[in-house]
Amino acid sequence: MQFSVTFRHMEPTDALKSYAKERMDRIRKYLPDPIACHVVFSTERHNHRVDVNFQLHNGLSIAGHETTENMYSSIDLVIAKIERQVRKYKGKLDTQKQRPHHVEPLPWSHSIVEEAFHHLAPEPAPDPDVQQFKVIKTEKFHANPLTVDDAIAQLNLAHEDFLVFRSVEAHGRVAVIYRREDGNFGLIETHA
Repeated sequence: MQFSVTFRHMEPTDALKSYAKERMDRIRKYLPDPIACHVVFSTERHNHRVDVNFQLHNGLSIAGHETTENMYSSIDLVIAKIERQVRKYKGKLDTQKQRPHHVEPLPWSHSIVEEAFHHLAPEPAPDPDVQQFKVIKTEKFHANPLTVDDAIAQLNLAHEDFLVFRSVEAHGRVAVIYRREDGNFGLIETHA
C-alpha cells in the first residue's frame, strides 16, 4: 500500500508519521489490498485535525476526518471511524467487481457560484435588478463507472451529500446520487 503524509501549519515529525502508518495498517484486516492511503495533519489554534483517504482497487475511496486537542487521539478516532464504516459496508465491498484503472475521464467539473451584485465588466451596464454571478472555484474530477448501489455505498463511505458518477445501468451516462433531507437518496440521470 502506498502511504503518504502531508503536514499543514505544523512541523513534520517522524514519530507522528510512523504512528499514523501503524494505525492505518489496521485497516488491512478489513481491506486486504488498498491501493493507497493519504493522511493530512493540520493544526489551527488548539485543534489538531487528521484527514484520511484510502483508495481501493475497485475504484471506491474511504475517507474520514477527526479534530481534537491532541493529534494522536485524532488519529485513533479517525481510524476507529473508518473501521466502523468498513465493517458496515464490508459485505458490499466484498461483492463489488474490479473496475479497470484505465477509465476514460469525462470532461466534467462542478463549480461553486457566488452572487456578485456589482458590475464586473465595462460593457453595457446590466439591469440593477438582475443578479450577476461569478464562478469562484472549479474542480475537475473523474466520474467513475458505478452501479447505483455502489454509488450509494461510496456516498456513505465518503460522508458526502452528493456523488457524480457514470451509471453502469445507463451505459456510462453521467448521473448524480444525492442525500435527501428525509434520509433517503435521490438520483439524477442524464439522457443521451
